[in-house]
Amino acid sequence: MNRLLGSVGVLVILALSMGFAALNGGQRVTLRLGVTTLYRVPLTAVAFGALILGMVAMLLAGIHSDLRVRKILRERLAAEDRDERARIFVDRHQTSLFEGEDEGKGEGETDDLT
Repeated sequence: MNRLLGSVGVLVILALSMGFAALNGGQRVTLRLGVTTLYRVPLTAVAFGALILGMVAMLLAGIHSDLRVRKILRERLAAEDRDERARIFVDRHQTSLFEGEDEGKGEGETDDLT
C-alpha cells in the first residue's frame, strides 16, 4: 500500500510540474543574484533551478547531521565495548578465585545463585 501511495505522490508532483512548465513556458523574468543580473530568464528554469538547489542544500545538511550522529554512536559503541571488555576481564579473575569451592561439593549438588 505504501508503494502505491509513493508512486501516486510522485506522479501527482510530476503532473503538477509539467502543468506549471506548460502554463508558464513563455514567461521571462529578471533574475538579480546580488553580484550580477540576468535578463529574460525563463520562469520555469528559475523555479526548477531553485527546487534543485534546495534539494542539494538539504542533502548537504542531512549528510552533515548524519555524520555527526554516526560519530556519536561510534563513540558510544567504543565506550560500551571497553566497559564490556573490562567486565569480562574482572569476571575471569573472580571465577579463578573460587575454583577450590567446587571441590568440596558432592555429586548432584549445585551452586544455585537464583
